[in-house]
Amino acid sequence: MAGKREVLIVGGGTAGWLTAAYLSRVFEGRIAVTLLEAPDIGVIGVGEGAFPTIRSTLQFLGIDETRFVRTASATFKQGIRFNDWLHAPGPDGARHHYLHPFEPPFYTDGASLVPYWLLQDEASRPPFAEAMTIQNRVAEARRAPKRPGEGDYGGPLNYAYHFDAARLAEVIGARAVELGVRHLQGQLTGVELGEDGEIARVHTSGHGTLAADLYVDCSGFRAELIGKALGVPFRSVKHQLFTDRAIACKIPYDRPDAPIESFTVATAHEAGWTWDIGLQEARGIGCVYSAAHMSDDRAAELLRSYIGHDDYSARIIPFEPGYREAQWVKNCVAVGLSAGFLEPLESTGVVLIEAAVAMIAELFPHNGPADAPARRFNALMAARYENIIAFLKLHYCLSRREEPFWRDNVDPASIPEGLQELLRQWRYRPPSRFDFILDLESFAFFNYQYILYGMGFRTDLSAARDDFPNMGAAEKQFARIRNFGEQATQELPTHRALIRQINEGLSLAG
Repeated sequence: MAGKREVLIVGGGTAGWLTAAYLSRVFEGRIAVTLLEAPDIGVIGVGEGAFPTIRSTLQFLGIDETRFVRTASATFKQGIRFNDWLHAPGPDGARHHYLHPFEPPFYTDGASLVPYWLLQDEASRPPFAEAMTIQNRVAEARRAPKRPGEGDYGGPLNYAYHFDAARLAEVIGARAVELGVRHLQGQLTGVELGEDGEIARVHTSGHGTLAADLYVDCSGFRAELIGKALGVPFRSVKHQLFTDRAIACKIPYDRPDAPIESFTVATAHEAGWTWDIGLQEARGIGCVYSAAHMSDDRAAELLRSYIGHDDYSARIIPFEPGYREAQWVKNCVAVGLSAGFLEPLESTGVVLIEAAVAMIAELFPHNGPADAPARRFNALMAARYENIIAFLKLHYCLSRREEPFWRDNVDPASIPEGLQELLRQWRYRPPSRFDFILDLESFAFFNYQYILYGMGFRTDLSAARDDFPNMGAAEKQFARIRNFGEQATQELPTHRALIRQINEGLSLAG
């Protein structure tokens, strides 16, 4: 029988600690997991968000939701509100916005209401998300997605979280240690390769030489193992996703009882967009932009204008949108920023960590070559990155804004070919589940619907009108959704009230 395999994770943060905790939870001592963390390297991020999959991940790890909310300064996220993406504010102050909620559009008796919305009068019908789900009204009213006592990680509406990234890493790290992860603090000082090109051992300050069967690179943008030691090429996608810098800060609320938004606010500007994330004690705000279209000074000016004053400390975070062409090479696999990063939009960073860790656990080589699963892992992760690139590009390429950044995004040369083909089809039918392969996707077909129709995309179903004869019944369903939404806003607590109750000792489990 083969001996217990050893895994060495280089780097902490969300990627490192989530990898450590997840593998330890899956294998329950059948592998040895060590995490080497440099104590003087901070966590990037000023208020971050996740996708609803994080709830299942935290629950699997055995982390109590109430504890998580309290210790990670977490709040509930029900989607993203996009301001000014379709067009810039008009001279009369007119602005456009739409919501990308986490709840899928309402279905009745197995039939979709989407065609019936598309066949309504465009001038008088309500916005897509408002017509299709009660979550639009709940989130806009700053209500929570659940009530106290409805149980950990459950509730009537789908949700994720906003959180402090450093605190999230601490929460998951504490759980990882409980699960048996060996935690070492020290610097990586060198990487030694064997004759076969694999990592033979690493050298550290404070812990000497360390060796393992599998090395997981969670060293962030530095990519100490996958990039510097193994020299795996990085595939830039700046020709498709133009933003490559962010200037970020935290702003305290002006009063302790200030309302907390129940979604990320993403407000477009002349060369990118600004995120606004409501944490418990502060808002995380960041101006994301393209250095080719905007200077750092102009970005700082836009951030000041958005906040309304200059009493804050901000830092610039440069990044290159793209990913490693191979993320599992020899006996090294990259997870998190070392594997790739696209941009902050739609919180795909944590989603990609979750996908990678789940695959590592499923494909883990308990004996034989450490790189046995590499080909499959690399193919799946590359496809996932490419599909996310297309989804993110969708947000930009439908804009009617006139600034050079936005016109460049509409240029067909910058739009992935597969997305162009789907857009041609979607002129005559809405996005369908048959457009996507589930195991390669982070976003479902209805996520595309929310972006398409939030951005005013036109799907012409007039030729198929006779295929949808139940307009009267559909109108009643739309009315029910509207009424249920109004009822939910009355019955659900405000977001701030639920957070306060949790912090005052109330358990979500009831």
